[in-house]
Amino acid sequence: MEKAPVTEKGSAPKSSQYKAWLQSLGPGLITAALVFGPSKVTIASIMGASYGFFLLWIVAVAIFFMIIFTTMAARVGIATNESLLSTISRKWGRPGRIGIGVGVFLVTASFQAGNSIGAGITLAEATHTNKTIWIIACNVAGISILFFRAFYKMLEKIMIALIIMMLFAFIVTMVLSHPPVAGVASGFVPSVPAGSQKLVIAFMASCFSIVGAIYQSYLVQERKRIRPDVAQTGKETLPGMLILGFMSATVMICAATVLHPAGIKITTATDMAIALEPVFGNAASALFLVGLFGASFSSLLGNAALGGTLLGDALGYGGQLSSRMVRTFIAVIMLIGAGVAITFGKLPLELIVLAQAVTIFIVPFIGIALYLVANDASIMGKMKNNTFTNIAGAVGLIVMLLLAVSNAITLFFS
Repeated sequence: MEKAPVTEKGSAPKSSQYKAWLQSLGPGLITAALVFGPSKVTIASIMGASYGFFLLWIVAVAIFFMIIFTTMAARVGIATNESLLSTISRKWGRPGRIGIGVGVFLVTASFQAGNSIGAGITLAEATHTNKTIWIIACNVAGISILFFRAFYKMLEKIMIALIIMMLFAFIVTMVLSHPPVAGVASGFVPSVPAGSQKLVIAFMASCFSIVGAIYQSYLVQERKRIRPDVAQTGKETLPGMLILGFMSATVMICAATVLHPAGIKITTATDMAIALEPVFGNAASALFLVGLFGASFSSLLGNAALGGTLLGDALGYGGQLSSRMVRTFIAVIMLIGAGVAITFGKLPLELIVLAQAVTIFIVPFIGIALYLVANDASIMGKMKNNTFTNIAGAVGLIVMLLLAVSNAITLFFS
């Protein structure tokens, strides 16, 4: 393995240390990119269009809990030399390991069609061509990346590039909309406008993604294998989660500034792009579509990588992206997503119900398992949860359980 050059005193030069620190941010940025998908853009757009700035505060709450659990998962990955599912299997038996892995695979495979459709529609809108062509092209591009020997490095570079693209697109769109500073600031005062409860629950459930959080432990270990000499603390996830929150807030602010005063209602993120065109012209609409494509394609890659990795680890093939079976499972998820997207043109209700049903039962179990592992001193050593993390994590688990109950009531009793 290539070593960083050293100074006379035996320490790496500052430029090399800075580069290593930047590389250590990769896992957090990948998680941010995979969580910020087309559904997140859609929900944030609808929230802003329907309720103005009033629901901005929920972004801060969701990101706070996401930071707590991604940092927790990262420390588990740093503290151990085995995968998170291997640790869970050792503590509670193989059924728990298989249950989590298969459950995550089903959830990611069920939602993958949405990512394929999002990527296809944005390119079709931009080029005025058939979305099926672009759905196929995006998935072929995604699967082809699996053939790179250094798959993690390639995934990291692509995700960072997509995040930069999204940030540029959404920030410029927001600047063009000239949001009122006082209005934006008022949105961080908690309030729940009448009729907004379902949107608040939907955004919280999608942004506070415990499935995305646990993947952080695997990504950290991938980064550790590449550069074992670079020290990590778990705090490297912070920039990625803040970017996730910033992008969500930016989309909501754009919708609140442009659509809400005009009373324009939307149902999809592409509606948002179309609505921007009469106000700011083709440039703003195109920029928003660029950001939406970045969100869709990054989730297409990241969601598949997450589901394939967890299933591979659950079935005993290891949780490393270098594993041939893990890459096969990743490709299978992409093929499922592309097939459903082309066949139905949208995410079928049956798949939504399946994904929600599995999520309701598996997410609380994952959250509790992660919390208990992170509190096991024999596993974590000095990286065990501190008091603040334990309190915040316990509150997060309560929120997670309440979301699961709410989703169960909506799914099975309404």
